[in-house]
Amino acid sequence: MTQLEPHIFEFTKPLQLENRAILPKYQVAFHTFGKLNETLDNVIWVCHALTANSDVYDWWPGMVGPGLLMDTDKYFIICANIPGSCYGTTGPISIDPETSNPYLHSFPLITVRDVVQVLDELRKFLGIKKIHLGIGGSLGGQQILEWAIQEPELFRYIAPVATNARASAWGIAFNEAQRMALMADETFALGQADGGSKGIRAARAMALLSYRNRHTYQHTQTDPDENKLEDFKAASYQQYQGQKLDRRFNAYSYDTVTKTLDSHNVGRGRGGLQPALSCIKAKTIAVGISSDLLFPPEEQKLIAEFVPDSKYFEIDSFYGHDGFLIEVEALTNILKPIIND
Repeated sequence: MTQLEPHIFEFTKPLQLENRAILPKYQVAFHTFGKLNETLDNVIWVCHALTANSDVYDWWPGMVGPGLLMDTDKYFIICANIPGSCYGTTGPISIDPETSNPYLHSFPLITVRDVVQVLDELRKFLGIKKIHLGIGGSLGGQQILEWAIQEPELFRYIAPVATNARASAWGIAFNEAQRMALMADETFALGQADGGSKGIRAARAMALLSYRNRHTYQHTQTDPDENKLEDFKAASYQQYQGQKLDRRFNAYSYDTVTKTLDSHNVGRGRGGLQPALSCIKAKTIAVGISSDLLFPPEEQKLIAEFVPDSKYFEIDSFYGHDGFLIEVEALTNILKPIIND
């Protein structure tokens, strides 16, 4: 399918953030596929992960289209780019109306709750009162959980995949190491508008170690030449993946959205995880990936334990955390019979 340009919605009222900072004006980029039915209740809302955009076709192939899990002949699918990103929604490279310059380092902290506030405002603007399925992996799953707590009557089903109810110390440590790589790039530390190229490449190389695992690398990146002394396949792969992200993402946004990931804790101000998750009324399908090092299966099992009317499924995957993007057939086999009941 030809990539579509996103819709842009400009909000006219200021956005007050969880940390009390204010964005005086902001916009959201979003994509839609399929058509709303007359009762406006055939909606599947996809929340994207860290560096994805709002075009689900672009980053989750095999999930959206006629006859697929997100069947465009049956459902109205929507995905919005999160605040802080660089794909059309207001973020660090946007112009600060108070200075007429890009925000860059001055862009405020955006928490998962702030993201959900924006998504819900967009939902209200679109006139959507009921969502058949809310689905997301990783940071996207965090948004789905937070949203289902804030709006218990909104979702019929939710599918948090390879995610957690609270950011783990392990995950935060990975993210901080990546931000240290960004700050080690002088062009980023000094706030140059096009800064951070070397830093984001190094940060992405770090992240990949948590997205996959030792066995994945051993199988896919081991050199067949046992006499090699340098220029190893695994090293080239890390370089390539860093360059690839540098070409499509922005270092200042990367800094921002990793902090969004760290902010996640549905129990904050709600008496802890169990009381918070017990507020969810949607039928919940928590999905874990067997080899996930970053969001291990016990984190999804905890969600299923604390959310009423929930089920836990596990995908046996070789690919670690990235399995939620790769194991499309397995995920479809789990979700399709449930959401089409």
